[in-house]
Amino acid sequence: MLQIKAYLDHIAIISNSDWDFFTSKLKPSVIPKKKVFLKLNEIENHISFIEAGIVRLYIPKENPEKEITFGFSFKNQFISAYDSFLTRKPSTYQLQALTETSILSITYDDLQEVYKTTQIGNLIGRLTAERLFLLKSKREQYLLNLTAEERYLKLFKERPELLKVVPLKYISSYIGVTAQALSRIRKRV
Repeated sequence: MLQIKAYLDHIAIISNSDWDFFTSKLKPSVIPKKKVFLKLNEIENHISFIEAGIVRLYIPKENPEKEITFGFSFKNQFISAYDSFLTRKPSTYQLQALTETSILSITYDDLQEVYKTTQIGNLIGRLTAERLFLLKSKREQYLLNLTAEERYLKLFKERPELLKVVPLKYISSYIGVTAQALSRIRKRV
C-alpha cells in the first residue's frame, strides 16, 4: 500500500478519510509468472496498480509466434484493458504476467463508488486516465516517426531492465519487427 500511496501523493493531496475509503476497496493479489489474467473477449473489471512485476498487453493468434505485443506495464504503474473497463465491452487483447506480479486491484463498481464518495476520486481517476493516454500516444508516435532501430534504442534507454527479463520475441513484436530483424538490429548496435 505504501507504493500506491507514494504514487498518488505525487498527483494530489488525499485526506485520511478519502485514503481509508479508497484503500478499503483495494484487493491485493499475486499473479504467477506467465499467467494470462485477462483473456480475449472477457470484460475487464479491474484497474490494478503493479507493486512488483511486469505485465504484457498482447493480441493472441493461433500461432503463438504471430502474437502482437503492443504494451508493457511495470512496477508503480497502473494496468488494465482500459478500453474494455470503460466501455464494459469484451477485450480485444489479453494481459499476461511476464514475471510473478503483485497487484492492488479495484473493481469497476468500487471505483465508481470512490468517485461518488470521495473528494479526490475524480481527480485521481482523470489524472490516471491522462497518464495512460500519454503512454499510448507516445507509443503511437514512436511507431510512426522512428525507425525500428531507433525504437529499439529508445526502449533500451528508457527501460533497460525490460531487455533483461522479457523474451526477445515479445520485444521484436513490440517494436514492430520480426525476430530476425531484431537480431540484425542488436548486432549493429
